[in-house]
Amino acid sequence: RDPAIVRGLIVGSIKRAMAEEGHRTSTTVSTAALGHFRPGSLPLRPASAGGSGYSNPSPFAGRPTTASEWPVGLGEAAREFLAPDPPSSGSHTPLELDTGPPSARGAGDAMPDVFQLGNTWIPEFVALRAIEPLDARLKAWPEAALNDYFPGILATNRLDGRTYALPWYVDTRLFFYRTDLLAAAGFAEPPTTWADWLRAMNALKGAAGSERYAILLPINEWQLPVILALQRGATLLRDHDQYGNFQEPSFREAFAFYLSLFTQGLAPPVSNAQMANLYQEFANGKFAIYVSGPWNIGEFGRRLPAAVQPHWDTAPLPAFASAAGVSLAGGASLALSRTSSRQEAAWALLAFLAEPAQQARFYQLTGDLPARQSAWRDPALAGNRHAQAFWRQLQNLRATPPIPEWERIANRIAYYAELAVRQDLSPDDALAALDRDVDRILEKRRWLLSRGVTP
Repeated sequence: RDPAIVRGLIVGSIKRAMAEEGHRTSTTVSTAALGHFRPGSLPLRPASAGGSGYSNPSPFAGRPTTASEWPVGLGEAAREFLAPDPPSSGSHTPLELDTGPPSARGAGDAMPDVFQLGNTWIPEFVALRAIEPLDARLKAWPEAALNDYFPGILATNRLDGRTYALPWYVDTRLFFYRTDLLAAAGFAEPPTTWADWLRAMNALKGAAGSERYAILLPINEWQLPVILALQRGATLLRDHDQYGNFQEPSFREAFAFYLSLFTQGLAPPVSNAQMANLYQEFANGKFAIYVSGPWNIGEFGRRLPAAVQPHWDTAPLPAFASAAGVSLAGGASLALSRTSSRQEAAWALLAFLAEPAQQARFYQLTGDLPARQSAWRDPALAGNRHAQAFWRQLQNLRATPPIPEWERIANRIAYYAELAVRQDLSPDDALAALDRDVDRILEKRRWLLSRGVTP
């Protein structure tokens, strides 16, 4: 009767099974993916079709020669790209394109010619020598084209002075909030500092009662503890990213602030899987503030009742001082396979998709925010008031450490943050254990660096 509950059960079961096998998952992304799934939208393909060894790969794994096989957004762009040279002319170069997790496909001959990957995965694929550097090809680009990318996002595509991918769409975290509830608590405009937001959250909690909360912070997510630490100036790692640095004062202060939101009763100690329908709870006033990403602009527009639609908005994250509050540099990028035999054709497609007009079109089709700043002048985006806070936030970003081990480290941050929120571990014990785990994760990195090998 309630699809949201079914999705929650599916996501929770998958996350639990994967966690038991030591894999990290992202509830926000998987929930969004399930929320957009429609029966029959991903045709089954035999394992031999894509040569990838798994029975239901993304439908783009078998070297599609027509754009109809490519995903929403990319398919439309590909049709335009191929229009002057249709496949039937005999001169078309078939390209393999994938937007699924490339790590599932391995490296070598199984890699697609062009693939999408989250920008935190780029260091891992560079370490695998799976990505072709783009610097030689980018020399033909005008300097203004590269400067058109959000600097904090483009930086995540560069390692050791080389550019390995181009940003495709951007992602960061900020506040979604109820304007009516905040105004009723005495705040006509969203505050800009954490101190003022704390006053606002205490006012919201006082007006809402014991069964309601000011803010929802799913305790199985690592993003906000890391954002708070970056705002405090924490480095997360030390000694050239060879050891964890989670017990140093700036991270400890940020972690204590994060935990205080729960001990003060401002946030419920629940995970994503325990919140059956966050949109319904947001509409009912169960909480007034939610830290999330740009995919929820569309979800809030579709899922919140009409009566609530005029009463929600977005705001950049606050800061601990007067400076702008930084957030994470997230999103996805497009890369070329190092082993592709069709690199020139693949680069032509990648360069076409990087054009501002195509980025704007991709936003119109999917709601994913463009990585090119000039694409934001498109009326469809410029007229979206909920997206404007993301524009401001994207000017103030920090990236996580650019190392292959980051995904595993992020998983441990989420794990120990949840234990501390549930008071199964003291903050000091949680951070000490986190440092120990991260030091073990980075052991191979230290071994390689000690021998003069770049991991």
